Amino acid sequence: MSLPVLILGDANAAAVNQLKTFIRETQTVSAKFSQTLLDKNARNIQKSSGTLEFERPDKFRWIYQTPYEQSIVGDGKQVWFYDHDLNQVTVREFNIAIGSSPAALLAGNSTIEDNFELINLGVQDDIEWMEAIPKNKDSAFEFIQLGFSLNGDLQYMALRDNFGQTTYLTFSELIKNPVLPNRLFEFVPPDGADVISE
Repeated sequence: MSLPVLILGDANAAAVNQLKTFIRETQTVSAKFSQTLLDKNARNIQKSSGTLEFERPDKFRWIYQTPYEQSIVGDGKQVWFYDHDLNQVTVREFNIAIGSSPAALLAGNSTIEDNFELINLGVQDDIEWMEAIPKNKDSAFEFIQLGFSLNGDLQYMALRDNFGQTTYLTFSELIKNPVLPNRLFEFVPPDGADVISE
């Protein structure tokens, strides 16, 4: 899989509008994802998969099921990172952990352009691509790219971090505006878990 080719001057390139429509019309989302992590030399480091849910504003649940079980839950105030194998929980303040992250891009609100510069990249293989460049220079990411089908469904995400690693995500079984119980976005550390606050 490669990053989309930059296509300039394509009058049909409307991915930024797709993102804004997605944010405006989608209050909750449930989906499955598969993820591939490549190092700076484009070598495959790890493949993983899982599920995600989010509810605007600022609530999300990102569960890795393979190859290692990990839960990332944001309740709008804090973000909980739980490593099941280590039975270890790391807690961070929501705004610090989320600011210009992919979760902020997906579960954020209409003020998205406060945190990102949004650029249309054009259409490739019937996917409309856009790029979001964090305005905060301390962000962990150089850029985030999103790919939407022509009917507005989010299908792909690509992120490059400051170490030159690239993460590719493919979304499937994405459901817009499902009813999600509040308990999905509540995290209680398991008995005996080592809890670290940052």
